[in-house]
Order: sequence, then C-alpha cells, then structure tokens
Amino acid sequence: MLRKGGARPAVRTAVAGSGELEALSASRIDPREAGLVAVLLFLAAVSWIVTSTQLGGMDMGRWTDPGPLGFFVVTWVVMLAAMMFPSVAPMVVAYDRIQQHRRKTGRYAPAGATAVFVAGYLVSWTAFGLVAYSLFMSVASLSPGLFGSDQGGRWLAVGVILLAAVYQLTPAKNVSLMKCRTPMDFILHRLRPGYRGALVMGVEHGAWCVACCWALMVALFALGVMSVGWMALIGAFIAGEKMLPWKRLANRFVAVALAVIALGVALAPAAMDGMGM
Repeated sequence: MLRKGGARPAVRTAVAGSGELEALSASRIDPREAGLVAVLLFLAAVSWIVTSTQLGGMDMGRWTDPGPLGFFVVTWVVMLAAMMFPSVAPMVVAYDRIQQHRRKTGRYAPAGATAVFVAGYLVSWTAFGLVAYSLFMSVASLSPGLFGSDQGGRWLAVGVILLAAVYQLTPAKNVSLMKCRTPMDFILHRLRPGYRGALVMGVEHGAWCVACCWALMVALFALGVMSVGWMALIGAFIAGEKMLPWKRLANRFVAVALAVIALGVALAPAAMDGMGM
C-alpha cells in the first residue's frame, strides 16, 4: 500500500495535468503533426515496397519457413513497420502533441523522444516475433512434418485461425483493444519524461498492442508469414479494428472474416493458397 503522498511521480504528473491533456486531445491536428503522420505513412509505404521485393518468390503457402534468425528479424521489423505504422499513428501523434506542449510550457521534453517512443513500440513486437520464431523452429525440429503443406499442416492452420477468431470475442481482446483505441487515455495514465520515459511508454504500448493482435499474427504464421497478400489483409484487419469508429462491429467483422478464411483453408486450400500472392 502506498504511503500518503507516495504515488509514483509519473502517475502523479499525469493525473495533475489531466484537464490540460484532455484539452489537448480535443485540439485540431497542426501541420507538424500532419507531417509526422505523413512520415509514418511514408515509412509504411517504403516498408511495403522493401517487403514485397525481399519476399518476392519466397511465399510457399501455409507455415512458410521463416528462414535464418538474422533474416527473420530484419524481415519481421520491416513487416511490422508496413503493417503497424498506419494504425499506431494516432498514438504517436498524441504522444508527440504532449511533448510539444511540454516544450512550450518550459517543461522537460527532449528532442527525438517521439522516435524513441516508436522504437520502444517496435521492441515489444520484435520480442514477440523472437518468441514466435523460437516456438516455431523448436516445434518444427521436434516434429518436422507438423508444419508441412499436407493434410496435417492444413488442419493445424485451420485450428490456429479459428483460435484467432475466438480470441476476437474474449474480454482480454476487448480490454487490450480499448487501450490501443484511446491514445490520450493511455498517455494520461503513463506519462513519463525523458528518453527513458519515452522508451518505457513505447514498450508498454507495444505490449498492449501485442496483447490485442497476437492471435492475428499467429494466424499470419499459419497462412504464410512470408506472404505479402496475407500480410496486407491482416494489416487491414488490425488497422480497421483500431481506427474505425465502430469498434464492436469492426471486431466482430474480423472474427467472422477469420472464420471464413479457416473454412476456406479447410474446404478449398488451393484457392486460399492463391490469395497469398
């Protein structure tokens, strides 16, 4: 139990400025923030081009071998930028807006903190990718035929995609999705100054994003993690449920879409393989 007056500085600072931050959340986006969004979208577009070039001809359908660790890490980070930067843009803009306001009011807000925040976000997703890679390669070494394109691999993919559909309907998904859809609320309760604070906040937001979207990413592994087509579709699902105003409808739509994809893999696997591009 905290002693009287012993609240954590970050939380105390955030709560003390709650009215100020809420006012900021209602203000219009300024040209610098528009430029920040443009940079994120530009980086996403470049990442799509790099990913498409790097993975050209590599898609081998379901449970594609992710390759050596170094290749996977580089490809995974580029894929993350392509898939996630559009949907994370509102959170980055909110963070940058607070940093600008702190500078204007004479408080500590070092230049480049927004970039550190984005780096922290990528750290969380890179950690998830490393865990997923380790599990994939470990299971593949113990049971070499499990992730094959034969009947066993197909039905495993169906099960994983259905699991992702079910996760869409769970309380855990709802809570983590709300964290991703309310940028100012997230910052309000976790504001920390300086580069270290930016990194910690980025890692925390990335962790909530992982909690929200891990099942979709596992489904991507099942469909073909080196497939640009499936990457684009999963990325669209993530952006839609985070950014569209109809949270419940978007969430349920993704669940239904995943169930349909699972049905397609079960009944028409050749057609679904063709969608991977």
